[in-house]
Amino acid sequence: MNSNPIDNNNSWKKEAALFLISQNVSLFGSSVVAFSIIWHITLQTSSGTWMMLFTVFSLLPQVLISLWAGVWADRYNRKFLIMLADGFIALATLGLAVAFWAGYQRLELLLVVSLVRSIGAGIQMPAVNALYPQIVPQEKLTKVQGINQTLSSVLMLLSPAVGGVVLGSVGIFWAFMLDVITASLAIITLGFIRIEKVVRHGKAASVFNDLRDGVFYVMNNRLLRQVLICFGVSFFLFTPASVLTPLLVERSLGGGVWHLTANEIVWTVGSLVGGAFVSIKGEFRDKVRTVALCLVAFGVTFALLGVAGNFYVYLIIMGIAGFFMPIISTAQTVLLQENVEAAMMGRVFSLVQIVTGSAMPVAILLFGPLADIVPIGLILLVSGVLLAVTGITYGFAGKRIGVD
Repeated sequence: MNSNPIDNNNSWKKEAALFLISQNVSLFGSSVVAFSIIWHITLQTSSGTWMMLFTVFSLLPQVLISLWAGVWADRYNRKFLIMLADGFIALATLGLAVAFWAGYQRLELLLVVSLVRSIGAGIQMPAVNALYPQIVPQEKLTKVQGINQTLSSVLMLLSPAVGGVVLGSVGIFWAFMLDVITASLAIITLGFIRIEKVVRHGKAASVFNDLRDGVFYVMNNRLLRQVLICFGVSFFLFTPASVLTPLLVERSLGGGVWHLTANEIVWTVGSLVGGAFVSIKGEFRDKVRTVALCLVAFGVTFALLGVAGNFYVYLIIMGIAGFFMPIISTAQTVLLQENVEAAMMGRVFSLVQIVTGSAMPVAILLFGPLADIVPIGLILLVSGVLLAVTGITYGFAGKRIGVD
């Protein structure tokens, strides 16, 4: 079990607030750049191949670096690791901005910088998730994660609009510079927080041995093993609703730009409401049961998306589905933060990142071609039913383990 050494007084609130601000400011800049690059590639090429390349270069390096990133998050001061990763990303983006300003606007350069940014993000995320228990009392982790989910949803709602305005009015160079500025602000803000390196006992081991110990730690713990399997299966089954719904809207429910925009907005609004609900509720007593129920709810809503024949009914269902994502994310994250040793936290979250980061790309290799053969509505219906079964199975597995 993770023992949280933080005193239960108000002193932690300032540090938690600064950390939330720094990470969400950084997320905002990164999201604006990501949307700007996607739209720039779309406008320049109108090519599915280029979009596939951008997706691979943006996701795969993050997955590959994650195992080492988890070891580093457990070996070194997580605060400085996050700052270095943010600075690494900012420098790469600054170099890209200078290249575009100088007239070297090759699409290949966007792919290279996307790869570098993905490596930085892969180093940063396990450290971020592992750091929360160092600055937040255990009984407040759910509330803080709920606030974080709410802020993230707001920024994800704003970042496409900001990216579009910046790209359309002043050009992609300033979108890059916005990310450099937000990353710099995030680093400065994080500098005001005092975070010590987690004390590790025993002799120093090689990176490979630390890596192996992290895998064995998860595989020999029934709860962590069940959570990791749940992450992998559920993210695999999330893929049709995540990737194929715009295609469903275009084919069956109206292919206008406003239809596709509404599809994205209602999901984000639902997530925003869900994040607010988590922050107000403050705690889930039985987190395994909470996740299980939300997975069943996801399965039902995804199945209903597949049979919705009216676009407005579809939007209502999509908004309801979005509500459950912050609840699942928060409950699972806090469950890990409460049940993982502090010295192993980085490696555990790196394994989670590897599972979640690889499940969806693997799934799209199946569901993408399948969508050209089988009606997307049927794919959503079947994946929704399987997701509900996953939730029921996870709930019963949690009862057998006897963990809340």
